[in-house]
Amino acid sequence: MPHFTVVPVDDNTRSCYDSLEEINCVDYRDTGQGYSGHYDTVSCDGHGNHKEDCPFFSNINATKRNDFYERNLALFEEELDVRPKVSSFLGRLVSYTSITQGDMEHEEEENGKWCWKNTTRSTGMSTLMGVYLPCLQNIFGIIFFLRLTWIVGNAGVVQSFLILLICCSCTMLTTISMSAIATNGVVPAGGAYFMISRSLGPEFGGAVGLCFYLGTTFAGAIHILGAIEILLKYIIPQAAIFDPSGVHGGHGAMLNDMRVYGTLFLCLMGSVVFVGIKYVNKFASFFLACVTISIVSVFIGAVNSIFDPPKLMVCMLGNRTLVRELFDTCGKTVFVGNTTIPSKLWENFCGYENMSECDEYFTKNNVTEIQGIPGLASGVIRENMWSVHQGKDRILEKASLPSLDVHGSAENFLMYVSADMTTSFTVLVGIFFPAVAGIMAGSNRSGDLKDAQKSIPLGTILAVTTTSLVYFSSVVLFGACIEGVVLRDKFGEAVSKTMVLGTLAWPSHWVIVIGSVLSAVGAGLQSLTGAPRLLQAIAKDDIMPFLRVFRQGKASGEPTWALLLTTMIAELGILIASLDKVAPILSMFFLMCYLFVNLACALQTLLCTPSWRPRFKYYHWSLSFVGMSMCLALMFMSSWYYAIVTMGIAGMIYKYIEYQG
Repeated sequence: MPHFTVVPVDDNTRSCYDSLEEINCVDYRDTGQGYSGHYDTVSCDGHGNHKEDCPFFSNINATKRNDFYERNLALFEEELDVRPKVSSFLGRLVSYTSITQGDMEHEEEENGKWCWKNTTRSTGMSTLMGVYLPCLQNIFGIIFFLRLTWIVGNAGVVQSFLILLICCSCTMLTTISMSAIATNGVVPAGGAYFMISRSLGPEFGGAVGLCFYLGTTFAGAIHILGAIEILLKYIIPQAAIFDPSGVHGGHGAMLNDMRVYGTLFLCLMGSVVFVGIKYVNKFASFFLACVTISIVSVFIGAVNSIFDPPKLMVCMLGNRTLVRELFDTCGKTVFVGNTTIPSKLWENFCGYENMSECDEYFTKNNVTEIQGIPGLASGVIRENMWSVHQGKDRILEKASLPSLDVHGSAENFLMYVSADMTTSFTVLVGIFFPAVAGIMAGSNRSGDLKDAQKSIPLGTILAVTTTSLVYFSSVVLFGACIEGVVLRDKFGEAVSKTMVLGTLAWPSHWVIVIGSVLSAVGAGLQSLTGAPRLLQAIAKDDIMPFLRVFRQGKASGEPTWALLLTTMIAELGILIASLDKVAPILSMFFLMCYLFVNLACALQTLLCTPSWRPRFKYYHWSLSFVGMSMCLALMFMSSWYYAIVTMGIAGMIYKYIEYQG
């Protein structure tokens, strides 16, 4: 006789025992004279692992399953009402790119069509629409358009490959852990967080939830900063409010402009989100199309450079790179009729016809022009193979050009293209990592998928593989097509303030400029949409009493107070005003989330938890352990003090929830 144990939990309790081919489930009811009930048979896979229809407390009425799935891992009766559900709310409410669970009701309420009724949503999103495309839109972001060429120029092709390998390996290992979670029984709408909160407790669930909320909020800030940088540098530079003063005043003026316009954009985008989620969701596909077209145009331009390299010339004085917009002719003199007169460049370094006061470096070195985009067949990749890290205010130089080493006048510093920050391998890792974040867009929407156990592993792994191939191939193309001094020119000053990535695009650099700013605005709106709902979900779980005020919202449930706090936190990122300084902060919070995902999987396997039975055949606990170690290493590699602060925040949240109960 098979052995089974009956544990009464509530009015309708199922107790199952295994046989070779099926599970016999008994529905017991306490009649006061003992337990009586009837048998119901549910299919089994033959290995003692029941299929998706069995893990619910009540299987009598299929329409009631949604009422029980959030409680189906409770062990005791008192846990049914107090067990936190942070992760299941995260899965329904945190999504960057499309309508998430709970958003449809908000939209219907705004349209006046929503009514209070208990219906089971008909879900059936495919792997392509539900996982693959949302992950692509989350991963491809502003870092690709504004910073990848600059990273290749400073790190070189070899170090750039190493940066990509580390970051992409970290996300792939985390994806494998999420795939194991997705195939571990039924997780209708919780994804990775559903298992974390129930396997490691509400303390870990709350810490992960708030870290993910902060990461999503700062993601909104970084997208806004990227959009403002594109607007002020490449589209309407005359809109700058603050004028640069002094030799090093340009950078400070730019930061102030970023703060002013960033705040205005944040208020405008926050108002759009407040008015209604429907206006954000309707344009999600359009923003994804902008990203796709922009990336395709870059690859077409790279291939086209083999036969017809763009006529983009860079003016060099000796081996130093000059700011092209400050003069018209790349030469010391120009011919007007039969007369040779000093050029605009001469006037900038010497004054008009005044050789005695000329800059010493200008008089002793020749002015030459080099091709900014030599093309894929030029062999320039040999020069771009190795790193050329710059110190702050260091003038960009081309080592292969002849130059007399004289200092020159400090008054003419603004004539040269210089580095605005000190770079190193670890600094570039912290700046690049947000470009590979966003892998949870599919797993957090598991309740909307037709077959979550198949779609999440397949769609997420394909998305990570696709984006990784695009990044690796982009590094090769950038290094093989673009001159090194242009790659290291972050703001395109050597090419008349043209976006560096845009110089390679076909048929025009405006494809990249317009596409990148639209994609940045779309991603920022998605972040400002998802983050408040995430905070509201955590507040409704009541595991942190000080967050109770953020439960409140509009009649439709729109998280008004949570949106206000999200906007205030995002404003902190706007006030930092530098994309390169906000990116490591964003990296910290996402890496902390990925660390917890890998930690949860590794612990479940090592502790031999009975409920942990993933069916993803490529999973092994050692992969989760390596992924967790890589997340921790990347945190300290990017910024050790940010890593300590982030871990301190997560630790305080953990202890606070533990103290509360």
